Amino acid sequence: MAGHSPRQERPLGAYAVLTGVLLALSGAFAGWFRRSGRKLPEHVEPWDIALVTVATHKLSRTLAKDRVTSAVRAPFTRFEGDAGPGEVSEVARGRGLRRAVGELLVCPYCLGLWIAAALTAGLLVAPRATRWGASVLVALTGSDLLQIAYAKAEAAL
Repeated sequence: MAGHSPRQERPLGAYAVLTGVLLALSGAFAGWFRRSGRKLPEHVEPWDIALVTVATHKLSRTLAKDRVTSAVRAPFTRFEGDAGPGEVSEVARGRGLRRAVGELLVCPYCLGLWIAAALTAGLLVAPRATRWGASVLVALTGSDLLQIAYAKAEAAL
């Protein structure tokens, strides 16, 4: 992997570890699901896709950017400054796996795959609880949009 990114450190080995963890968890879940005798649904309902999509967006953004969840990211990141409403800007710190985890935790796009996989798995094994939890995140997203619209309307006055 030498020479891959000579101007910027990229912990490729640690990325491989994180990718392996995601694949191992997915494989373990798939194996457990099959052994449990459960059956996959014939199709996924469009409203479940919409619910998981919006919930994934909100949860990944909350984990990656929210001021209050800084405590989760702090061992792997360094604070840079305030960002959007209730959000902060942080960068990964350290080397190797610590840096790779930090990069994962500050990137809502990167977290999205992990969260979407977890919510989709939740729909298979605990659909009522998963829909309830996802609904909270969707309602929070709607509230955020209304807060932003309200602030813009106030500023326009």
